[in-house]
Amino acid sequence: MIFRVKGMTGVTGVDGSGAVLLETGRLRLRRFTGADADALTELDADPEVMRYLTGGRPTPAEVVRGELLPRLLAGYDRHPGLGRWAAVDRATGMFLGWFALDAPAAGPPSGPAAAGARPTPGVNQAELGYRLRRAAWGRGLATEGSRALLRHAFATVGLARVWAQTMAVNTASRRVMEKAGLRYVRTFHLDWDDPIEGTEHGEVEYELLRAEWAAREAA
Repeated sequence: MIFRVKGMTGVTGVDGSGAVLLETGRLRLRRFTGADADALTELDADPEVMRYLTGGRPTPAEVVRGELLPRLLAGYDRHPGLGRWAAVDRATGMFLGWFALDAPAAGPPSGPAAAGARPTPGVNQAELGYRLRRAAWGRGLATEGSRALLRHAFATVGLARVWAQTMAVNTASRRVMEKAGLRYVRTFHLDWDDPIEGTEHGEVEYELLRAEWAAREAA
């Protein structure tokens, strides 16, 4: 599969908003803009999309507009090369969801996520994430976008490690991680204040190191 890395060209706003990160055969990954608030709200309103995140509870529109989107937009400058990108269907222009390379949280670890995190030296790593509309499921798009973003992470940004986490019972997401080239590392358990169904089976972590990715590319 051929990926065309844009290097943040195709800018549609004077602040870089809407800049295209990369394209695959079917996807265009671009920066979010303030105009994406409704699409993000709609994405997070689908109980099936949110099943393994909140137990199906939607993210309120005011939270998307007032907290999530502003934090997401600010992240592009804070962590160059990393962040969350809107996934758009190249053929139709339809918003499909997003893909992410999230930087490690700054400061001392705290909360459930930190309790499950393994300490690693430095910050030359990021967490792979993806969230797609139900209409985009079952078409290999999550794998396609993840593979392209892994190439960006290692070949362009120069990260040493990319990892991903999900609930152990989220078999669909685990398949995406495996097809994208990540390998299973461990199962761990977190102490949640409001656990959702399936939490009792724990969380799983997958990872891919740059050396592993490079060896596969050279094979």
